[in-house]
Amino acid sequence: MKKDKGKGRSRGLSRRAFLGSMALAGGTAVLGHPKKAGGSENFTGYPGSYGMLTDLSLCVGCRSCEKACNEANDLPEPETPFTDSSVFDEERRTTPGVYTVVNRYETPGGKVVYRKIQCNHCMEPACASACPIHAYTKTPEGPVHYNEDLCFGCRYCMIACPFYVPTYDYESALEPKVEKCIMCLGRIRDGLKPACAAACPMGAVTFGRRDDLLKLARQRILRSPDTYVDHIYGEKEAGGLNWLYLSPVPFEQVGFPKDVPMQPPISYAKGFLAAVPSVFVIWPAFFGMLYAAVRHRENHETEKEGAGSEEVRK
Repeated sequence: MKKDKGKGRSRGLSRRAFLGSMALAGGTAVLGHPKKAGGSENFTGYPGSYGMLTDLSLCVGCRSCEKACNEANDLPEPETPFTDSSVFDEERRTTPGVYTVVNRYETPGGKVVYRKIQCNHCMEPACASACPIHAYTKTPEGPVHYNEDLCFGCRYCMIACPFYVPTYDYESALEPKVEKCIMCLGRIRDGLKPACAAACPMGAVTFGRRDDLLKLARQRILRSPDTYVDHIYGEKEAGGLNWLYLSPVPFEQVGFPKDVPMQPPISYAKGFLAAVPSVFVIWPAFFGMLYAAVRHRENHETEKEGAGSEEVRK
């Protein structure tokens, strides 16, 4: 009898089982055509989608957003308490157990600025385009959702992300998963604000429709030109983000990458994908199809076993 793998979770297939199936398949596969790359010239975005506006001039580094994110996503307790400011002694990145962090920057002009970091939820996410199994979904609401039950740990998403956000949970090598902020998609669908925005006591993180947030950001710049640099980070970077930023100092002074193109990263890969030998683009698609097929079979067997157990009880 198979072991019950937990109520409400349908992971079902371990990487070991998947790799074993790959070995059986050997080189006898029939290869299909890879999925067309994103970066469509006709892409018009997601009208009405939600977004977040982080105003760095208002953030005081209280880390309330970190605490709220931790609680909303049932993440482990941090090694350093949320009230301990010593975390600002070094620049941090998100990890499998930490979906958002706040860093402190002392800028060349002597101004101290705090910056919140998390997934930026790109309008045309490179992670979703790179994922061969479609574990990532750009939702109409705006967040880029990640389905860990589909992921088999190839980590193409980590390579594709221009902001180095997705992180890999190496502690679960046989049940691989990548972790990142999903902008509290469940709370949004329940009519609530994402946890970090709801918890911010300074109003530094604002939740709303992306179009409205852009208007709000422009109003703030026009109203207080001495407070902000004249730029809304995320309006156009990487083809546009659903997470936007205002800053009182040049963005590169607070760690924003300078080399992010205005076009979606995947649009630059279209020529490459057409030029490279087909094996480099076909194999990911093949692995994805094989994984999906094996997973479907295992779920079917599990359902049959469950139905058999019900019959025995009757």
